[in-house]
Amino acid sequence: MAHHEEQMTVERWPSHPETASLEGKNKLLGFWIFLGGETVLFASLFATYLALKDHVPSEDHLLAKDLFHLPLAFVMTMLLLTSSLTSVYALYHMKNFEFKKMITWFIITVVLGLGFLGLEIYEFVEYIHQGHTFRSSAFGSSFYFLVGTHGFHVIIGLTWIILLIIRNMKRGLSVYNAAKFNTAALYWHFIDVVWVFIFTVVYLLGVLG
Repeated sequence: MAHHEEQMTVERWPSHPETASLEGKNKLLGFWIFLGGETVLFASLFATYLALKDHVPSEDHLLAKDLFHLPLAFVMTMLLLTSSLTSVYALYHMKNFEFKKMITWFIITVVLGLGFLGLEIYEFVEYIHQGHTFRSSAFGSSFYFLVGTHGFHVIIGLTWIILLIIRNMKRGLSVYNAAKFNTAALYWHFIDVVWVFIFTVVYLLGVLG
């Protein structure tokens, strides 16, 4: 069934457009259920990493404290946290029926996310050159599984936001696509929160602890 995307004026625009329709409310509910499953997934990956992070073939093999570079991880963290802030600005303008400003802030979010992804790929390449690979040790496998799964979610989030921008660039705002933009932004926040835990548990505790 085709969706009727009614264009609204500022005066008619609801204060909470993301839940102004039944479909929007259902999307939000379904998304929170989905996030519950995602939380269990990452909790399992964190538990696996903590159990295996000290399992290396020999004493001279690279450990977290010898391998990780906190300045690089910190820059990556700042990029992702800033992108979360810019997505908040995007939703603020969405609620004020300012479509062009919303799109601008989502584009900035995408650029920051791509910067994070580029640094993560650079980091993986450096580690592989040093002999820290997925198959080098249990530590390597658990590290790449956890951080790589998060990176895959970043790719999904970026693709999601980019496709929303492209698809709705000429359509303007409606309560139908407002729910979609809101859900994508919430997904992006979830990705950022997971990274904060990765930075703390993997990088910070790995180097300092």
